[in-house]
Amino acid sequence: MCVTEAGKRGRNVLLIERAEKIGKKILISGGGRCNFTNTQISAKNFLSANEHFAKSALARYTQKDFISLVERHRIPYHEKTLGQLFCDGSSREIVTMLATECANAGVEIIVNCNVEKISKEESFILETALETYECASLVIASGGLSIPKIGATDFGYMVAKQFGINIIEPYPALVPLLWNDTDKKHYSELRGISLPVKVTFGKTSFKENMLFTHRGLSGPAILQISSYWKGGKPITIDLLEYIDLDKVFQKYRQDKIELGRLLSKYLPRNFVQQWCEVNAPSKPMNQLSDKALRKISEQLHHWQIIPAGTEGFDKAEVTAGGVDTKELSSKTMEAQKVHGLYFIGEVVDVTGWLGGYNFQWAWSSGWAAGQAV
Repeated sequence: MCVTEAGKRGRNVLLIERAEKIGKKILISGGGRCNFTNTQISAKNFLSANEHFAKSALARYTQKDFISLVERHRIPYHEKTLGQLFCDGSSREIVTMLATECANAGVEIIVNCNVEKISKEESFILETALETYECASLVIASGGLSIPKIGATDFGYMVAKQFGINIIEPYPALVPLLWNDTDKKHYSELRGISLPVKVTFGKTSFKENMLFTHRGLSGPAILQISSYWKGGKPITIDLLEYIDLDKVFQKYRQDKIELGRLLSKYLPRNFVQQWCEVNAPSKPMNQLSDKALRKISEQLHHWQIIPAGTEGFDKAEVTAGGVDTKELSSKTMEAQKVHGLYFIGEVVDVTGWLGGYNFQWAWSSGWAAGQAV
């Protein structure tokens, strides 16, 4: 996005890619169909030490602008839940679209090229495995540490540190959470069970599906909250967000139906069986006291889990933290301390929600830098 915009302005542009092909993260995204943006984009959908930083770029190049680009290239797409837009066909169509835009703007692309050293005098000198390049403007769009198996490295952070630019400590985001030892013993055999929940940490909540795994919890709701979660503290899960369990209990208060059988009307049977075994032995409803039922309702609406940690960068969809936004212009993405040096996309301390938000930040921040380089 950045080099295309720069090329349109008549700049002489070279894109250096260390991998053997461009767009590897795009290709694997969205199950191979690329969740390329979201219809509901605003700055509140992003985490950053500066919550206002993303506003300028997102306002100047919006999701509507990217959707128009997709439509101009006649790429069929569809909307899933919560405004998420996916290709009907393959994510390769997005990579092809971006490559075509680069070609039309006269951009040269080199793959399999590793930058070994960067220095700056009047201009930037890049020593690579192929040859040495000189440039007036240098844009770092190297992403974060997530999914190292497709080539993620700390290159962008090292460049920032070389030039005295502060880094907010990176950490895995949009990542599954791990069971603590106690919960693993109780719930690890429930892997594969999925159910809609409301999960909360602090003042932040998400209502989406949660998935039990052998190692812990995953699914959209958990991935979302993982970006906000702080180690050693509990997350709270409402397992029956859409049901007032107290009213259900009152309705069946004098009934002989077993608690487990009643709860299985609203929750997966295997989960109910295990949950009752751990928390509340299943008895006929008319044998349970009001106090016991209140406690059961409270536990199911406010199930607290203290994760042992996350699955780490290997399983994280994105990296939170990164180049400190205090060091950058929100309008151009240029480093305040180093004229001509720009940072865009995931390498910056701006992290989107699950659902196309991180791609939109890539497009928007790339577009913004492309107007200035």
